Amino acid sequence: MANLLLRDRDAERVGINWASRFVQRQPLLKTVLSRKYDYQRALCEDPKIIRPWFDLIRNFTAKYGILTDDTYNFDETGFMMGQIQPHMVVTRSDRVGKPHVAQPGNREWATVIHGINALGWAVPPYLIVKGQYHLASWTHDNHLPLNWRIAVSKNGWTTNEIGLDWIKHFDQSTKTRTKGKYRLLVLDGHESHHSMEFESYCRDNDIKTLCMPPHSSHILQPLDVGVFGPLKKAYGRQIEHLMKARVTHITKEDFFPAFLEAFNASLTEENIQGVLEELDLFLGCRKGSFKIRYTTIYTNTSRSLW
Repeated sequence: MANLLLRDRDAERVGINWASRFVQRQPLLKTVLSRKYDYQRALCEDPKIIRPWFDLIRNFTAKYGILTDDTYNFDETGFMMGQIQPHMVVTRSDRVGKPHVAQPGNREWATVIHGINALGWAVPPYLIVKGQYHLASWTHDNHLPLNWRIAVSKNGWTTNEIGLDWIKHFDQSTKTRTKGKYRLLVLDGHESHHSMEFESYCRDNDIKTLCMPPHSSHILQPLDVGVFGPLKKAYGRQIEHLMKARVTHITKEDFFPAFLEAFNASLTEENIQGVLEELDLFLGCRKGSFKIRYTTIYTNTSRSLW
Protein backbone atom coordinates (compact mmCIF):
# COMPACT_ATOMS: atom_id res chain seq x y z
CA MET A 1 0.00 0.00 0.00
CA ALA A 2 2.89 2.36 0.75
CA ASN A 3 4.26 1.91 -2.77
CA LEU A 4 0.79 2.45 -4.21
CA LEU A 5 0.48 5.81 -2.47
CA LEU A 6 3.98 6.82 -3.50
CA ARG A 7 3.31 5.90 -7.12
CA ASP A 8 0.45 8.41 -7.22
CA ARG A 9 2.92 11.07 -6.06
CA ASP A 10 5.67 10.09 -8.51
CA ALA A 11 7.95 9.28 -5.56
CA GLU A 12 10.53 6.52 -5.12
CA ARG A 13 9.48 3.12 -3.75
CA VAL A 14 10.04 2.34 -0.08
CA GLY A 15 13.05 0.30 1.01
CA ILE A 16 13.03 -3.32 2.17
CA ASN A 17 13.16 -2.28 5.86
CA TRP A 18 10.40 0.31 5.63
CA ALA A 19 7.66 -1.87 7.16
CA SER A 20 9.64 -2.80 10.29
CA ARG A 21 10.78 0.80 10.79
CA PHE A 22 7.21 2.03 10.37
CA VAL A 23 6.07 -0.27 13.17
CA GLN A 24 8.90 0.98 15.39
CA ARG A 25 7.74 4.56 14.86
CA GLN A 26 4.17 3.74 15.93
CA PRO A 27 3.77 3.46 19.72
CA LEU A 28 0.44 1.65 19.28
CA LEU A 29 1.96 -1.10 17.13
CA LYS A 30 4.28 -4.04 17.73
CA THR A 31 5.25 -7.21 15.88
CA VAL A 32 4.38 -10.65 17.25
CA LEU A 33 4.66 -14.15 15.86
CA SER A 34 1.31 -15.31 14.50
CA ARG A 35 -0.11 -18.75 15.19
CA LYS A 36 -2.50 -20.96 13.30
CA TYR A 37 -6.12 -20.68 14.43
CA ASP A 38 -9.07 -22.68 13.19
CA TYR A 39 -11.62 -20.51 11.40
CA GLN A 40 -14.59 -22.33 12.94
CA ARG A 41 -13.20 -21.74 16.44
CA ALA A 42 -12.70 -18.06 15.68
CA LEU A 43 -16.29 -17.80 14.50
CA CYS A 44 -17.54 -19.28 17.77
CA GLU A 45 -15.81 -16.49 19.72
CA ASP A 46 -17.91 -13.85 18.00
CA PRO A 47 -20.20 -12.19 20.60
CA LYS A 48 -23.17 -12.60 18.27
CA ILE A 49 -22.71 -16.36 18.42
CA ILE A 50 -21.52 -16.90 21.99
CA ARG A 51 -23.97 -14.64 23.85
CA PRO A 52 -27.03 -16.74 22.98
CA TRP A 53 -25.33 -19.66 24.74
CA PHE A 54 -25.24 -17.75 28.03
CA ASP A 55 -28.82 -16.64 27.48
CA LEU A 56 -29.80 -20.27 26.94
CA ILE A 57 -28.22 -21.39 30.23
CA ARG A 58 -29.85 -18.53 32.12
CA ASN A 59 -33.30 -19.20 30.66
CA PHE A 60 -32.97 -22.97 30.98
CA THR A 61 -32.02 -22.88 34.66
CA ALA A 62 -34.83 -20.41 35.38
CA LYS A 63 -37.38 -22.57 33.56
CA TYR A 64 -36.56 -25.73 35.53
CA GLY A 65 -35.55 -24.06 38.79
CA ILE A 66 -32.05 -25.53 38.65
CA LEU A 67 -29.81 -24.35 41.48
CA THR A 68 -26.13 -23.46 41.25
CA ASP A 69 -25.25 -26.45 43.45
CA ASP A 70 -26.95 -28.75 40.94
CA THR A 71 -25.23 -27.37 37.82
CA TYR A 72 -22.48 -29.64 36.49
CA ASN A 73 -20.06 -29.77 33.60
CA PHE A 74 -18.01 -32.73 32.42
CA ASP A 75 -15.44 -33.57 29.78
CA GLU A 76 -12.78 -36.13 29.01
CA THR A 77 -9.10 -36.01 28.16
CA GLY A 78 -6.45 -38.53 27.19
CA PHE A 79 -3.04 -39.46 28.58
CA MET A 80 -0.16 -41.32 27.01
CA MET A 81 1.02 -43.33 29.98
CA GLY A 82 4.73 -42.82 29.32
CA GLN A 83 4.74 -39.21 28.14
CA ILE A 84 6.31 -36.34 30.07
CA GLN A 85 5.69 -32.63 29.57
CA PRO A 86 8.22 -30.14 28.08
CA HIS A 87 9.85 -28.03 30.78
CA MET A 88 12.71 -25.61 31.42
CA VAL A 89 16.17 -27.09 31.94
CA VAL A 90 19.60 -25.56 32.58
CA THR A 91 22.19 -26.21 29.86
CA ARG A 92 25.45 -24.77 28.49
CA SER A 93 25.22 -21.27 27.09
CA ASP A 94 26.85 -22.36 23.83
CA ARG A 95 24.43 -25.23 23.22
CA VAL A 96 22.62 -25.14 19.87
CA GLY A 97 19.11 -26.56 19.57
CA LYS A 98 16.70 -27.87 22.17
CA PRO A 99 17.94 -30.39 24.75
CA HIS A 100 16.40 -33.85 24.80
CA VAL A 101 14.91 -35.49 27.89
CA ALA A 102 14.34 -39.24 27.82
CA GLN A 103 10.85 -40.51 28.53
CA PRO A 104 9.37 -44.02 28.82
CA GLY A 105 8.47 -45.58 25.50
CA ASN A 106 4.96 -46.67 26.48
CA ARG A 107 2.48 -44.74 24.31
CA GLU A 108 -0.55 -46.68 25.55
CA TRP A 109 -3.60 -44.44 25.83
CA ALA A 110 -5.74 -43.83 28.91
CA THR A 111 -8.77 -41.56 29.22
CA VAL A 112 -10.19 -39.75 32.22
CA ILE A 113 -13.79 -38.51 32.36
CA HIS A 114 -14.18 -35.81 34.96
CA GLY A 115 -17.00 -33.58 36.13
CA ILE A 116 -17.29 -30.52 38.35
CA ASN A 117 -20.17 -28.46 39.64
CA ALA A 118 -20.60 -24.69 39.60
CA LEU A 119 -19.27 -24.35 43.16
CA GLY A 120 -16.05 -26.26 42.51
CA TRP A 121 -16.95 -29.71 43.84
CA ALA A 122 -15.48 -32.53 41.74
CA VAL A 123 -17.24 -35.73 40.72
CA PRO A 124 -14.99 -38.75 41.43
CA PRO A 125 -13.01 -39.42 38.23
CA TYR A 126 -13.75 -42.21 35.80
CA LEU A 127 -10.65 -43.80 34.25
CA ILE A 128 -10.56 -45.83 31.03
CA VAL A 129 -7.57 -47.97 30.09
CA LYS A 130 -6.83 -50.36 27.26
CA GLY A 131 -7.74 -53.98 27.93
CA GLN A 132 -10.39 -56.66 27.84
CA TYR A 133 -10.68 -57.31 31.56
CA HIS A 134 -10.20 -55.31 34.74
CA LEU A 135 -7.26 -56.89 36.57
CA ALA A 136 -7.01 -56.62 40.35
CA SER A 137 -3.24 -56.13 40.11
CA TRP A 138 -3.74 -52.72 38.49
CA THR A 139 -5.02 -51.16 41.69
CA HIS A 140 -3.54 -53.46 44.32
CA ASP A 141 -1.97 -51.45 47.15
CA ASN A 142 -2.12 -48.11 45.32
CA HIS A 143 -4.75 -46.56 47.61
CA LEU A 144 -7.14 -45.39 44.89
CA PRO A 145 -10.32 -43.97 46.48
CA LEU A 146 -13.17 -46.46 46.51
CA ASN A 147 -15.49 -44.03 44.70
CA TRP A 148 -13.21 -43.83 41.64
CA ARG A 149 -14.37 -45.93 38.69
CA ILE A 150 -12.12 -47.87 36.29
CA ALA A 151 -13.31 -49.24 32.95
CA VAL A 152 -11.64 -50.94 29.99
CA SER A 153 -12.00 -50.61 26.23
CA LYS A 154 -10.05 -52.04 23.30
CA ASN A 155 -8.08 -48.80 22.80
CA GLY A 156 -8.51 -46.85 26.05
CA TRP A 157 -11.10 -44.52 24.50
CA THR A 158 -14.70 -43.78 25.39
CA THR A 159 -17.51 -45.86 23.91
CA ASN A 160 -21.29 -45.50 24.04
CA GLU A 161 -21.41 -48.26 26.66
CA ILE A 162 -18.83 -46.45 28.79
CA GLY A 163 -20.73 -43.18 28.34
CA LEU A 164 -23.83 -44.87 29.76
CA ASP A 165 -21.85 -46.33 32.66
CA TRP A 166 -20.38 -42.88 33.38
CA ILE A 167 -23.79 -41.20 33.60
CA LYS A 168 -24.80 -43.87 36.12
CA HIS A 169 -21.59 -43.13 38.03
CA PHE A 170 -22.43 -39.42 37.90
CA ASP A 171 -25.96 -40.07 39.14
CA GLN A 172 -24.78 -42.18 42.08
CA SER A 173 -22.10 -39.62 43.00
CA THR A 174 -24.36 -36.55 42.93
CA LYS A 175 -27.84 -37.75 43.88
CA THR A 176 -27.35 -37.31 47.61
CA ARG A 177 -25.97 -33.77 47.06
CA THR A 178 -28.92 -32.57 44.99
CA LYS A 179 -30.69 -29.53 46.45
CA GLY A 180 -33.49 -29.10 43.89
CA LYS A 181 -35.50 -31.42 41.66
CA TYR A 182 -33.22 -31.35 38.61
CA ARG A 183 -29.52 -31.50 37.93
CA LEU A 184 -28.11 -29.71 34.87
CA LEU A 185 -25.26 -31.40 33.02
CA VAL A 186 -23.40 -29.28 30.45
CA LEU A 187 -21.61 -31.43 27.89
CA ASP A 188 -20.05 -31.44 24.44
CA GLY A 189 -21.16 -33.09 21.23
CA HIS A 190 -19.29 -36.40 21.56
CA GLU A 191 -21.32 -39.34 20.29
CA SER A 192 -21.08 -41.23 23.59
CA HIS A 193 -22.82 -38.34 25.36
CA HIS A 194 -25.85 -38.44 23.10
CA SER A 195 -26.70 -42.11 22.66
CA MET A 196 -30.33 -43.12 23.07
CA GLU A 197 -29.51 -45.00 26.27
CA PHE A 198 -27.59 -42.03 27.71
CA GLU A 199 -30.42 -39.58 27.07
CA SER A 200 -33.06 -42.03 28.30
CA TYR A 201 -31.20 -42.51 31.58
CA CYS A 202 -30.98 -38.74 32.05
CA ARG A 203 -34.73 -38.32 31.50
CA ASP A 204 -35.57 -41.11 33.94
CA ASN A 205 -33.36 -39.63 36.66
CA ASP A 206 -34.17 -35.90 36.43
CA ILE A 207 -30.87 -34.96 34.77
CA LYS A 208 -31.24 -32.15 32.24
CA THR A 209 -28.53 -31.77 29.60
CA LEU A 210 -27.32 -28.88 27.45
CA CYS A 211 -24.78 -29.24 24.65
CA MET A 212 -22.13 -26.55 24.13
CA PRO A 213 -21.89 -24.88 20.73
CA PRO A 214 -19.57 -26.72 18.30
CA HIS A 215 -15.88 -25.69 18.28
CA SER A 216 -16.28 -23.69 21.51
CA SER A 217 -14.76 -25.91 24.19
CA HIS A 218 -11.48 -23.93 24.17
CA ILE A 219 -13.29 -20.93 25.66
CA LEU A 220 -16.42 -22.40 27.32
CA GLN A 221 -15.17 -25.67 28.80
CA PRO A 222 -13.73 -25.05 32.30
CA LEU A 223 -11.97 -28.42 32.33
CA ASP A 224 -10.25 -27.70 29.01
CA VAL A 225 -9.39 -24.11 29.91
CA GLY A 226 -7.80 -24.52 33.33
CA VAL A 227 -8.07 -28.02 34.82
CA PHE A 228 -6.76 -30.65 32.41
CA GLY A 229 -3.61 -28.67 31.59
CA PRO A 230 -2.31 -28.55 35.19
CA LEU A 231 -3.37 -32.19 35.65
CA LYS A 232 -1.27 -33.32 32.68
CA LYS A 233 1.72 -31.28 33.85
CA ALA A 234 1.46 -32.83 37.31
CA TYR A 235 1.23 -36.30 35.76
CA GLY A 236 4.29 -35.59 33.62
CA ARG A 237 6.25 -34.71 36.77
CA GLN A 238 5.26 -38.05 38.30
CA ILE A 239 6.58 -39.86 35.23
CA GLU A 240 9.85 -37.90 35.49
CA HIS A 241 10.23 -39.10 39.09
CA LEU A 242 9.77 -42.68 37.91
CA MET A 243 12.37 -42.16 35.18
CA LYS A 244 14.86 -40.92 37.78
CA ALA A 245 14.14 -44.12 39.71
CA ARG A 246 15.10 -46.05 36.53
CA VAL A 247 11.53 -47.06 35.65
CA THR A 248 11.74 -47.07 31.85
CA HIS A 249 8.36 -48.57 30.96
CA ILE A 250 5.11 -47.33 32.51
CA THR A 251 2.61 -50.09 33.19
CA LYS A 252 -0.97 -49.74 34.41
CA GLU A 253 0.32 -50.57 37.89
CA ASP A 254 2.53 -47.48 37.58
CA PHE A 255 -0.09 -45.30 35.89
CA PHE A 256 -2.80 -45.39 38.54
CA PRO A 257 -0.71 -44.26 41.56
CA ALA A 258 1.03 -41.63 39.39
CA PHE A 259 -2.32 -40.32 38.23
CA LEU A 260 -3.63 -40.27 41.81
CA GLU A 261 -0.69 -38.13 42.96
CA ALA A 262 -1.16 -35.77 40.00
CA PHE A 263 -4.89 -35.52 40.61
CA ASN A 264 -4.50 -34.67 44.29
CA ALA A 265 -1.84 -32.06 43.51
CA SER A 266 -3.69 -30.23 40.75
CA LEU A 267 -7.45 -30.64 41.16
CA THR A 268 -8.19 -28.86 44.40
CA GLU A 269 -11.50 -27.14 45.05
CA GLU A 270 -9.72 -23.76 45.15
CA ASN A 271 -8.18 -24.33 41.71
CA ILE A 272 -11.50 -25.35 40.20
CA GLN A 273 -13.27 -22.34 41.71
CA GLY A 274 -10.59 -20.06 40.28
CA VAL A 275 -11.16 -21.45 36.80
CA LEU A 276 -14.92 -21.09 37.10
CA GLU A 277 -14.65 -17.48 38.27
CA GLU A 278 -12.33 -16.61 35.40
CA LEU A 279 -14.45 -18.32 32.81
CA ASP A 280 -17.81 -17.37 34.33
CA LEU A 281 -19.49 -20.32 32.64
CA PHE A 282 -22.08 -20.96 35.33
CA LEU A 283 -22.24 -18.16 37.85
CA GLY A 284 -21.66 -15.21 35.52
CA CYS A 285 -24.30 -16.27 33.03
CA ARG A 286 -26.96 -15.64 35.66
CA LYS A 287 -25.65 -12.18 36.46
CA GLY A 288 -25.32 -11.18 32.83
CA SER A 289 -21.55 -10.69 33.07
CA PHE A 290 -19.19 -12.07 30.46
CA LYS A 291 -15.45 -12.25 31.07
CA ILE A 292 -14.51 -14.18 27.94
CA ARG A 293 -12.26 -12.32 25.51
CA TYR A 294 -14.21 -12.50 22.29
CA THR A 295 -12.83 -12.56 18.77
CA THR A 296 -14.81 -10.85 16.05
CA ILE A 297 -14.08 -11.73 12.43
CA TYR A 298 -13.51 -8.57 10.40
CA THR A 299 -13.23 -8.23 6.66
CA ASN A 300 -11.31 -4.95 6.76
CA THR A 301 -9.74 -2.61 9.29
CA SER A 302 -11.93 -0.23 11.23
CA ARG A 303 -9.57 2.74 10.87
CA SER A 304 -6.51 3.66 8.92
CA LEU A 305 -3.03 4.19 10.34
CA TRP A 306 -2.04 6.44 7.45
